[in-house]
Amino acid sequence: MRQMIREIIEPEGYEVVGEASDGVEAVERFQELHPDLVTMDIVMPKRSGIDAVKGILAEHPDACVVMCSALGQETLVMEALQAGARDFIVKPFKPDNVLATLRKVLEKGS
Repeated sequence: MRQMIREIIEPEGYEVVGEASDGVEAVERFQELHPDLVTMDIVMPKRSGIDAVKGILAEHPDACVVMCSALGQETLVMEALQAGARDFIVKPFKPDNVLATLRKVLEKGS
């Protein structure tokens, strides 16, 4: 998933400043890097994406987090949005949809 997002966004001028393989690492990497935007899977080892979003937003309420979900995870997506995620993108990723969502979230955040 991380590689696919990288391949979609880097040619458009976005820079990937870090990656995490689980929810615990995601929160740690956010604390370290303070990126403009985070894409995060809902289902991750060690700490769910929803819990990781809560952890990030507890310390950084203005953080922009976009959740990545598979079709059929609508309940989890709603829970993530209620936890503070700004939006979501659905797997399998369609480049135009990913880019449109990221642009929309970044415009609202600035």
